[in-house]
Amino acid sequence: MNLILTDIKSVRDDLLPLTFTRPVAMLRTGIGTIADHWQRLLPHAAISFRTEDYLQGKYPCNASDPATDITMAGHIIPSVALAEAIAALGPGQWIADAAGQCIAECGNRQGQPTATVETKAILQPYHIFELSKELITADFHAVTAGRVSQPVSPTCTVIGDPSLIFIEEGADVEGCFINTRQGPVYIGAGAEVQETAVLRGPVCVGPDCLVRIGARLLPGTNLGPKCKVGGEIDNAIFLANANKQHDGYLGDAVIGEWCNLGAGCNSSNLKNDYTEIRLWNYPTRRFLRTGLQFCGLIMGDHSKAGINTMFNTATVVGVGCNIHGSGFPRNFVASFSDGGAAGFTDVIMPRFLETARKVMSRRGVEMTDADTSILEHIHEITADLK
Repeated sequence: MNLILTDIKSVRDDLLPLTFTRPVAMLRTGIGTIADHWQRLLPHAAISFRTEDYLQGKYPCNASDPATDITMAGHIIPSVALAEAIAALGPGQWIADAAGQCIAECGNRQGQPTATVETKAILQPYHIFELSKELITADFHAVTAGRVSQPVSPTCTVIGDPSLIFIEEGADVEGCFINTRQGPVYIGAGAEVQETAVLRGPVCVGPDCLVRIGARLLPGTNLGPKCKVGGEIDNAIFLANANKQHDGYLGDAVIGEWCNLGAGCNSSNLKNDYTEIRLWNYPTRRFLRTGLQFCGLIMGDHSKAGINTMFNTATVVGVGCNIHGSGFPRNFVASFSDGGAAGFTDVIMPRFLETARKVMSRRGVEMTDADTSILEHIHEITADLK
């Protein structure tokens, strides 16, 4: 099976700044990305992406036969029922969601849908944390079914059902508190959870992550691979390779890859007057109603915040930003901006790229020409988005 995960442009644009640097299906939902879940459910499928032209160098589309290639909307959350329906598709057949919209097709669709499947989808950045508890819980049972966890160290304190803890081989978990009364706790291979850390499920600690002494990971917290965290984190998702190692609060948030939040960095997720939150929307270039009472920081890749930085409720920070200084920066910071409450200047691109190379090399990752090309393209279009 050749499965092409396709960005729907209107959805992809609503998910900016997170989708500036990746296809929609590379967003983290539950224990892995959307693409990871499809590979688990359809292990024999060859998976690729149909996305923006400037991203295809890093995320290529491996189309082979227009009559038999299966195209799947990248923002749909994978499920067993949907995977079974996809596996049964023949040329010209297609799958609809509950509203009758096509979400998957084999070749060019014809006639009526062969199946209708109830689905969940990521349509806005805040859907990632709104669905986090539910998706971590569902993935925990799917990923760990029939497998045996590494034993929980006797130095740890377990509150709740110990069968809802799964520790992958190579993880180092000592002297911490794990509470499963509200949901499971998954700890990936090579992760380290240090003494006195508190993990209150549903929580996912991805492979090779570091959870520092005294950290508090509250329900819905989801750490992608190689993240390093400390302080209080509540229902926040880190896509991968990001740092928040020190004290400070982060809640109902999505943090991109290669980000760093300095010591004492705090982000509000609730307005003082408890009114409905408005969030910056890139396509309309204005703040739109969300229906939410809780929403924290949405931060694009390669952005950083200096020590004691404060973010107001529902702040959106683009790609490649450097936030510092006292006071609250505005609630929308365009990509490649340097500054804070006192104002912003443009990031100097050669200096930014050199820093990005250093940051990535610290995780053993080489910055490729494709990475550079993506960042340079985003920088070129940033002027139109400020």
